[in-house]
Amino acid sequence: MRITAIIPARGGSKGVPHKNVKLLNGKPLIVWTIEAALSAPEIESVIVNTDDEEIAKVSKEAGADIYMRPAEFAQDLSTDLEVFTDHLTKLKEQNKLPNLVIDLRATAPLRGSARIREGIALMTKLGDSVDSVRAVAPAGKHPFKMWNFDGTLLTPFLSEDITHMKEPYNAPRQILPSVFQNNGAMNAFWPDTVLEKGSMTGERIAGFVMEDWESINIDTPVDFLIAESIMRERLKNS
Repeated sequence: MRITAIIPARGGSKGVPHKNVKLLNGKPLIVWTIEAALSAPEIESVIVNTDDEEIAKVSKEAGADIYMRPAEFAQDLSTDLEVFTDHLTKLKEQNKLPNLVIDLRATAPLRGSARIREGIALMTKLGDSVDSVRAVAPAGKHPFKMWNFDGTLLTPFLSEDITHMKEPYNAPRQILPSVFQNNGAMNAFWPDTVLEKGSMTGERIAGFVMEDWESINIDTPVDFLIAESIMRERLKNS
């Protein structure tokens, strides 16, 4: 099976300028993901999809191939589906379309190659009974405890008809149902999910659970500090 990892990395980060090449424990952020992908023997090629020359240079030096995305797919409101449809269409035209695509985000540097391999194993085991596989983590905030504003008054984000609970926002977290969120660390899908079904996931989505600490997703300077601290501790104890 031909497996390609694609790492989308746009240059115009707002929360943390130049985020993808900012040093994290001595390495550019994106290099942690490139190295994790290159360490997974199932993966045939690792491609960084970017619009930024500096990201391309750093990524190439780390061992990744480069696809320079068109500017129209590098805007603030550009969608993942647009980016991957463009990239996979080009690979198909070049007769390089893989059997399986792994979508890895540079913003999840604590995800190691073992988790990438876990997702690949699950996807290949389930085959065409699923459209995609996603890594998830326990939700940081439970949706049963979230609110909307009605003027100055708070109203539950989820109604009792949905929660089937009386005042779940006052209930101990331990009695609430388990809920998970996509952590952006590892998504896998068949190319046809994107090219034929026009979706990043399809309708049949399998999942596997990662730990909180390895699901840190870097969007802010504080996230950078948290990731650095965790990474230092784990490297020190390894």
